[in-house]
Amino acid sequence: MIFITKKQQKLLHTLLILGSVSSSSLYQTLLKEGFSTSLISVKRELSQLVKQKILLVEGAGRAVRYTISSWGRVFIPVAAREYCSLDPDVRYGLSGYNFDLLSQFPPAIFSQEELKEFTTATKKYIFRLKGLSPVLQKKELERLIIELSWKSSKIEGNTYTLLDTEKLILENKEAKGRKMSETQMILNHKNAFQFVLTHAQEFKTLTRKNIEMLHKILVKDMGVTSGFRKNMVGITGSKYRPLDNQHQIREAFEDLCIAVAKMRTPYEKALVALLGIGYIQPFEDGNKRTSRLIANAILLAYRCAPLSYRSVDEEEYREATLVFYELNSIMPFKKIFIEQYKFAAENYAVTSK
Repeated sequence: MIFITKKQQKLLHTLLILGSVSSSSLYQTLLKEGFSTSLISVKRELSQLVKQKILLVEGAGRAVRYTISSWGRVFIPVAAREYCSLDPDVRYGLSGYNFDLLSQFPPAIFSQEELKEFTTATKKYIFRLKGLSPVLQKKELERLIIELSWKSSKIEGNTYTLLDTEKLILENKEAKGRKMSETQMILNHKNAFQFVLTHAQEFKTLTRKNIEMLHKILVKDMGVTSGFRKNMVGITGSKYRPLDNQHQIREAFEDLCIAVAKMRTPYEKALVALLGIGYIQPFEDGNKRTSRLIANAILLAYRCAPLSYRSVDEEEYREATLVFYELNSIMPFKKIFIEQYKFAAENYAVTSK
């Protein structure tokens, strides 16, 4: 985990907008923006960022220019709402897939303090699992499935309410006035989570086989083709366009599997898998649903708390996702992930079989 100072954040944010730039040009831009600094100070900060592998150096002598590395992009703090308030066509993010991102993904994305928070939350979660009667275990599982199925579907635009979802899952009563596809989406979430529970150990490692199995359950009877897509897809409200070449999609997914494997902890594995699947968009539809269930599968495989996303703000979730797609920064989504994990650890008691 890299620590970036406030001053470095300002430099990096300016570099995100400008792209490749010389130290003198960067200095002049900062002055125009009213940022008080000196050229010597700017050069010193740039040198430090190069040592941290956050910046790359191009050229030599007076022709030296600086660009943000894929490694560095991951850790740049971004005001997601402010960035996403701009129209997609005028945003300064990337419009295409960053081929270096996943292959160069840092193996440590949480600070020691953040990892302590995860460890403490997980200990509380495991303690709560002990001594649960079969009746309580069943109720806890039903509650998590209902809340996960509702919120994950709502993030996708599903109009089922939490009460509608509860009636559908527990009583098999479809909500009136809802599309059949919305009902099916809820039921598919339930079946996908139950599949994850009974096959959790298979998800300790991310593979094409297990992601395709989970995706197939999530899109059952929804008119979506199984397997990696062969055609291009677009993302509404984003300037980012995922890969449209099937061979490149396969290679990108292999890079993701390697990146997840080298992560230090289950929390980092789950977060990188979640973001990476959404970024690659390997399927023609259902990618974000699959990413959320895969993250839970990884967490359960390591006896960690699964996430329901019940308390997440959908707009904040969307904005944080777009920041990763276009700027490759995990920082806004990392905040959401930490908050949702602590919420899950305190509110659920579900374990894999």
